[in-house]
Amino acid sequence: MKSDAQIKQDILDELVFEPNIDETQIGIIVEDGIVTLSGVVNEYHKKALANKVAKRVVGVKAVAEDIEVKYGEDFKKTDKEIAKAAVNALEWNAKIPEENIMVFVEDGYIYLSGNVAWDFQRKAAEHSLQNLLGVKGVVNNIEIKPVEKAKNIEEQITKALERSTNLMAKGIRVQVDGDTVQLKGRVHSLKERELIEKTAYKANGVRHVQNDIVVQSYPEFV
Repeated sequence: MKSDAQIKQDILDELVFEPNIDETQIGIIVEDGIVTLSGVVNEYHKKALANKVAKRVVGVKAVAEDIEVKYGEDFKKTDKEIAKAAVNALEWNAKIPEENIMVFVEDGYIYLSGNVAWDFQRKAAEHSLQNLLGVKGVVNNIEIKPVEKAKNIEEQITKALERSTNLMAKGIRVQVDGDTVQLKGRVHSLKERELIEKTAYKANGVRHVQNDIVVQSYPEFV
């Protein structure tokens, strides 16, 4: 099994490999595979990227992100300016039905609400706002309301996992209750866990996914 020191070094190496992040600004603590990120960055997308980088490292079981975003005086924006920029960003993204999404901004934090038909639209709305100046964080409360009724969801997801070359999804159990999917099993990384959840959301009629998949180490590390 990978040691906490090895996991920490792997995360640091990944941060060094990212040209958009200054790894010296990020603090890393690893305890029993659970990673805590801290520090101060000057743009929100750097905070989001650091979180993403940590999750893709093998051996990481969970990530607690406590990075603070602080803008210099020249880059500070009012909540009104951030809200206007957020609305414009949503309107320019063809993937997003912006008429179904509400934007609320408080102290630099953007709160999204409303509903969309697909999970990729929900995620696209959040990603569209990560590079906006003045943003400290994005809270995504958008709900998924499928256009189609739920049917054959378990079969859809199972076949999709079998087709995927990016996943080692053998042993993943899919349980369906109406429009809600529960995922169980074991994988070797948080990235793989998230990819399986993303695959489940692609099935027609899925509104909620409860991801109970556990991350474990590769057998060769045991």
